[in-house]
Amino acid sequence: MKKTDLEKNKALKIVEKMKKGSTPARYSAASGAAPLDRREQRKLDQARGLVSFPLKLKEEIIHEIRKRAQEQGADVNDVVNGLLEKALAGTADATP
Repeated sequence: MKKTDLEKNKALKIVEKMKKGSTPARYSAASGAAPLDRREQRKLDQARGLVSFPLKLKEEIIHEIRKRAQEQGADVNDVVNGLLEKALAGTADATP
C-alpha cells in the first residue's frame, strides 16, 4: 500500500469517528436545562399572554436595550416590555 493510501484511510477513520461522535458538552446540556422546541416555547408564551410582534429598530437602540438587559440580568423581551409599559403609561397620563 502506498503512503497516500494510508493517509487517506487515516482521514476516513477520523471522519467516521467525527460523524459517530456525540455532541460536545458546550453545545448540549451545558446550560443546565434542555432547550425547548418552538412548539413548546410558543405554548409557554401563549400561557403568559405573550404575542410575537416583529419590528425594526435602530441599531443604537438595540445595543442600549441589550446593555440594560445584561445590567438587570433580565431577558431582552422583559426589558422591552417594561420600557413600552412605562412609555405608554406616560402618554396615557398626558392625554385627557
